[in-house]
Amino acid sequence: MIGTVHTYRKVIALTGPVLPLVSFLARLPLAMCQFGSVLLIAETSGSLAVAGTVGGTLSAGQVVCGPILGRLADRRGQRPVVLAAAAVNAVATGGLVAGALLGLATVPLAAVGAVAGASVPLVGPMARTRSVALAHRAGADARTVQGVHSFEGTLDEVSFVIGPALVGLAALVVHPAVALGGAAALVAGFGTAFALHPTAAVTAGARHAGEPGVRDRRRPPAVVYAVRGSLLLQGAMFGAAQAGIAALTARLGVPGQAGLVYAAMGVVSAVVGLALGALPLRFGLRLRWRMATAAALVFSVPLVLTGSLAGLYVTVTVLGAAYAPHLITAFALTERHVRPARLAEAMAFAASAVVAGQALALALSGRLAERYGPSGAFLVAVGAAALALVLALVTRMPAPEPEPTPTPEPTSAPTPAPAPAKPFIPRQGRRTPSGDYADR
Repeated sequence: MIGTVHTYRKVIALTGPVLPLVSFLARLPLAMCQFGSVLLIAETSGSLAVAGTVGGTLSAGQVVCGPILGRLADRRGQRPVVLAAAAVNAVATGGLVAGALLGLATVPLAAVGAVAGASVPLVGPMARTRSVALAHRAGADARTVQGVHSFEGTLDEVSFVIGPALVGLAALVVHPAVALGGAAALVAGFGTAFALHPTAAVTAGARHAGEPGVRDRRRPPAVVYAVRGSLLLQGAMFGAAQAGIAALTARLGVPGQAGLVYAAMGVVSAVVGLALGALPLRFGLRLRWRMATAAALVFSVPLVLTGSLAGLYVTVTVLGAAYAPHLITAFALTERHVRPARLAEAMAFAASAVVAGQALALALSGRLAERYGPSGAFLVAVGAAALALVLALVTRMPAPEPEPTPTPEPTSAPTPAPAPAKPFIPRQGRRTPSGDYADR
């Protein structure tokens, strides 16, 4: 426990106390917009079909454009990209609220929703990229880098618990429009603050860091694509669980409990994710990936047999313990096997994969729940967990490519160069020697 606290103190020392707070508040709009847009459109139009269409275009916009924003951040730096995205997203989200209240038709609402999704500033992936860069620039050890991934993953988990809860509370007490309006204000204020924070200088982009202008067209290793597939399946687990929980609580006559059940799962996931920072380094990323996907499969099977509210709470809470380790490990694998110059793009791809899986599974499992009951939706979660485990078992884990290092000075040189002999900049964003995340 003391070691864990010490690790997170070192993480906070790298970022400063303000950046985690600002980045957390800037993440909330992403967690609020999807749920909030569905509630708002359903309330103003009276049609769940219209609400689903708008929510679907919002997700599609993020899935398609998220990696593009990540690539731009890698090339031009996070600051201008996040500033522009936050401004557009705030206006688009506000426009969605106004359009819904004015009773716009489905197509214009869907178009505005697509812009709102496409302009999400992706603060979670950007913050991860920035914190990892800070850790490597400071020469942090492997445990601290592991702590960075655990800390950022916990912030994501907590935001996805609090965000929907705030939306539900605002919708219950006032109106769903208040929740989406609040999301627009948060992204405008704290998204801008995140972009302007001094630590953005560490992610200035290739064009501003004096790096060669030649574009790197080499593909990442196969493990990166396998991890994206695993995250797609993780999103499918999220979506199927949401649909199954909603169907079962409705069948039991307590539909209002659905949000609380899902929040319980998120809280446990966040706590386990935070504790992951204390995991000994001998548990390599490959082992962690396999263990997390195996746990997700084992813990999701009882969902199919659950028929009571108490049983649902217990089963879903236990299942939450498998989610954060998988997400954190997947992002750590991405960071390990992707070159630093393309890290923001890779993190954005990873985050978009979760969103895509969730949206697809919600559409499929919702229909199955209507036809076969809650177990039909939960079977989708079990199937996704099984496929994720297979993917983790069959994926080959190569050693990370060594980062190019400067040619050492000739031994015959009369006077060795002092400080410039081993600058930290060429090693920025790359893992320290082989013992850091042993996979063998």
